[in-house]
Amino acid sequence: MNIRIVIADDQTAVREALATMLDLIPDITVVATASDGAAAVAEVQTAMQTAGLDVVLMDLRMPGTDGIEATRILKGLFPDLPVVVLTTFSDERSILDALGAGARGYLTKDAGRVEIAAALRAAAAGQAVLNPQVQARLLQVVEAPRTQQIPAGLTPREVDVFRAIAAGLSNREIAQQMFVSEATVKTHINHLFAKAQLRDRAQAVHFAFTHGLATPMR
Repeated sequence: MNIRIVIADDQTAVREALATMLDLIPDITVVATASDGAAAVAEVQTAMQTAGLDVVLMDLRMPGTDGIEATRILKGLFPDLPVVVLTTFSDERSILDALGAGARGYLTKDAGRVEIAAALRAAAAGQAVLNPQVQARLLQVVEAPRTQQIPAGLTPREVDVFRAIAAGLSNREIAQQMFVSEATVKTHINHLFAKAQLRDRAQAVHFAFTHGLATPMR
């Protein structure tokens, strides 16, 4: 599968380096680059009208339309198009804002070519991606006391699944921790995604943290 991407970053050197580096990978093609969020939206719209697009690699802090707003706009225009954030910022607010806007992945700029390429492939395949530094930051937030706001309709078991997803566990690891089958875990996830109107695990992480559900499982 050839993965077609648009890169958005306001720093010319970074943008050009990313484009050069990723274009050398056989299964990745850089369709266009953009220096801010508005330009990224325009480039994506052009690409979607021609040969199509698979993933957007998005910086966060850019002049004018930033990465958060651009991601929100793109998800409104193309709900199935994955956006992977690549930024220097790994603070809680930036991470949650990006996930809340619809980003499917979040990487910091210390990620190497192999890690970025793997994230793009995973996002194109419909998977959520958080690199270790981001996951560690979210786990620190898990340990901080928060007021739970359990939405009506969620069962205690579904709340536990939310907590496990926020902690970065896979379906297999959740099944082992809960002493149930992976099929049962998938059923729980399908139910809670439907109840909370979530598209993917990245949105589930954001939901868990904003509702105070990212706390240790019982």
